[in-house]
Amino acid sequence: MFDINGRYSRHLLLDGIGQEGQRRLSEARVFIVGAGGLGSPVALYLAAAGVGTIAIADGDRVDVTNLQRQVIHTTSDVGILKVASAARKMRDINPEIKVMEFDEFISKERLKALAADYDIVVDATDSYKSKYMVNDACVEAGKPFVHGGVLCYEGNVFTHLPDTADYRDIFGPEPSAADIPSASTAGVLGTVVGVIGTIQATEVIKYITGAGQLLTNCILTFDARTWEVRKVGIK
Repeated sequence: MFDINGRYSRHLLLDGIGQEGQRRLSEARVFIVGAGGLGSPVALYLAAAGVGTIAIADGDRVDVTNLQRQVIHTTSDVGILKVASAARKMRDINPEIKVMEFDEFISKERLKALAADYDIVVDATDSYKSKYMVNDACVEAGKPFVHGGVLCYEGNVFTHLPDTADYRDIFGPEPSAADIPSASTAGVLGTVVGVIGTIQATEVIKYITGAGQLLTNCILTFDARTWEVRKVGIK
């Protein structure tokens, strides 16, 4: 039993979570691909929520240009591995959880193999190539995943379960590299990755606990310029 006056007290009060939901969170295993803008809020909130085992994979090091939006990292982290920086903050937030670090730009086959030991994957990558890779690995492995994407002032989220719409169903075949804008060329508002990453973390918590309705067979879009939020059905 979790202490009603302890770390998870506000979860324990919620219909749909309570003691049973918190137990499920404590036993859950989540794999996050990417320790950058999206991965920052995902990792922080899942750690705080008490997800028992969280793996995080990224082969990059913290750069000063990351600090405008990748809020899990600080100025003193510049130059160190992102997974090491992220894992330290996650353990500081919640020493009760287990954090697994994968210092690598993960491949499709590698993700398929690793994800077999996890309940759900979070796509917190920042390139179209990586997003197709995560999608294909999870679809082929029959593994649920939560997608998040951001560019400029806009973002989007959906959750894929086996037999529901995936990234290719929604966005079509992979475009050529020349046709793809990126945050490094087009820019991104830092707070937008926070909004989208937080929604991704919420989807993971809902998936684990069974609370609420998931964003399956639809995509949630967000535009920070107009505050327009749309939920568009896919199938």
